[in-house]
Amino acid sequence: MPTNDPAPAITLDHVSKSFGANCVLKDVSLTIPRGAIMVMLGPSGTGKSVLLRCLVGLMKPDAGKIYVFGDEITKLDENSSRDRDRLFALRRRFGMLFQDGALFDDMTVGENVAFPMRQHTRDPDSVIRDKVNDYLKRVGLPNAVDKMPSELSGGMRKRAAFARAIALRPDIVLCDEPSSGLDPVMSATLDDLILELHEAYGMTFVVISHDTAEARKIASHIGLLYKGSLQVYGPSKDILKSNERHIRQFLARETEGPIEVL
Repeated sequence: MPTNDPAPAITLDHVSKSFGANCVLKDVSLTIPRGAIMVMLGPSGTGKSVLLRCLVGLMKPDAGKIYVFGDEITKLDENSSRDRDRLFALRRRFGMLFQDGALFDDMTVGENVAFPMRQHTRDPDSVIRDKVNDYLKRVGLPNAVDKMPSELSGGMRKRAAFARAIALRPDIVLCDEPSSGLDPVMSATLDDLILELHEAYGMTFVVISHDTAEARKIASHIGLLYKGSLQVYGPSKDILKSNERHIRQFLARETEGPIEVL
């Protein structure tokens, strides 16, 4: 659950990552304070999802360092028995909402939400059952515990995935385009859910998005990645007033500007 660590939630220090000749992250540096809701904007294919994978240690940058609550995750080697426990402990501080929800189709909604608790805690079934019911109630699905994912709408599946993402009360929740594929009303509902969970649990949220309305509504901090470079980053009140060309074009949804229309 959220901690009282004095260190920032996440710090990236000159992080770069390439795949062959394709450089997807170029010297990215930023600090995400504890308890922030940081929205990273940018066109598709600009390195946003790669950034998420680097944050949890699923992918190593070619250069630079990443710190999670002051602990350098980039120096930990999953193949080293000495580092493995520390790396897994750091990963447990993250919850992940995938773009498509990624619920297990052969499990009920309740079983999906219970899955991380059964894997990583020794809580008895009665405690897990109570927690599942509480989390589903919080995301507005009090009657979905015995339903299969196939019985849910797209928005309901996203909310069920949110319940699973917070099941272990992580310090940081990573959301990969949570509003993707949803209509504007359901997108707004998910934005409200992020704000409610943030208020209830004090978690840090990192939201990957290309939805400018979402950023305006929920973000305490905003960044914009373009062609792997961090064009702008800072408190949302400053970024929304910024005259930096990339963010102005993106927020105004204009076709002319430094961001190419492909």
